[in-house]
Amino acid sequence: MLTCGCGRWMHTAGIEERAYDDGALQWFIRSECRGCGLHVGIDVPAGQMHGLVDRLMWTDEALHRLERMPPYLAPLYRADVESVARVRGERVITYETLLRPSTGERIEWEPEAERRLENVPAPVRAMARVELERTAADRGTFRITVALMEEIKAKYFGMASQKT
Repeated sequence: MLTCGCGRWMHTAGIEERAYDDGALQWFIRSECRGCGLHVGIDVPAGQMHGLVDRLMWTDEALHRLERMPPYLAPLYRADVESVARVRGERVITYETLLRPSTGERIEWEPEAERRLENVPAPVRAMARVELERTAADRGTFRITVALMEEIKAKYFGMASQKT
């Protein structure tokens, strides 16, 4: 943990994910002293926080994605992600963390499925993404296909595409 010159602990105020031209991923960790008000920032390689993060934190990018979810879904999703992070002993929830299901695998999307997701109305797009990724993970499949999208659409809305 960082200690301020005034003798108090520095508290993590935020974490920003940064990608550089050479492909290196960095975290910019912002800390503050609640005693004297000193603010400090430090760049570290992604995942190497070495005691700089004092509690479970979301990166700015992960928070941005969470804030774009419907208000009835965000608290449930947040609790689920934080529960998995605690079990894994993680202190930082990144944008990448949100893209992988609780199995730890990353879900890949077929390009056509990704394009179709853009046609889903914005208020339900995040919920649709979460449901598709959970369904794929539950089945042991880590790829979202158009066929899976059609199946989920039929299950929830009874609106499978008509084949002619």
